[in-house]
Amino acid sequence: MKSEIKLFENGKRLDGRMPDELRNIKIKAGVLHRAEGSCYLEWGGNKVMVAVYGPREAIPRHTQNPLRAIVTARYNMAAFSVDDRKRPGPDRRSREISKVISEALENVILVEKFPRATIDVNIEVLDAEAGTRCAGLTAAAVALVDAGIPMKDIPVSCAAGKIEDQIVLDLGKDEDNYGSADLPIAISPRTGDVLLLQMDGHLTQEEFDKAFDLALKGCHIISDLQKKAILETYQSESGGD
Repeated sequence: MKSEIKLFENGKRLDGRMPDELRNIKIKAGVLHRAEGSCYLEWGGNKVMVAVYGPREAIPRHTQNPLRAIVTARYNMAAFSVDDRKRPGPDRRSREISKVISEALENVILVEKFPRATIDVNIEVLDAEAGTRCAGLTAAAVALVDAGIPMKDIPVSCAAGKIEDQIVLDLGKDEDNYGSADLPIAISPRTGDVLLLQMDGHLTQEEFDKAFDLALKGCHIISDLQKKAILETYQSESGGD
């Protein structure tokens, strides 16, 4: 969709960011006491709560895998999370996002350690701006660490895109609505393995490479924020400074 509003002014974006700048991100682990692990994340105008339950026996039994755990991520946007009230319950988009997040997490969780079990990851978007799948996956990773689920790495997600023929990092709401492409990715920071890669819109090969590298840069910045949030929770629980 062609923009009817100006998304760049004097080299800066609508919210004052430079092209390679992330929105403000705040992450807090261990916020829910009735879940095995939890995380609350604010990313720009997004507010996301994640609760992890398990590993526990998968019920009904016919859903069990005798060799490994099943990871089920449920992504849901609250009815009040968007300007136009959303109909409660899962829709096609939320089911698709649930599936890709489940698959991304399965690739880093040591599922073979928990045969016949299920690990449930509930992602609730309380306030939505843009990039909720990246926010949801990033928060889910922190909640899994908080739950003590063994993983090969802490996955992280970020997006880049194209607005007014420029490649930018971490699209905001208007940029997402009026921009011409969006490229969310998720990676394992330690190995560089790509766990999720989707694209909405059109990019040339050169633009794709630039957007991918920019999203990768964003992932590594956010990875440091994840680790800081986990460390802060651990230090407060252990009575550290």
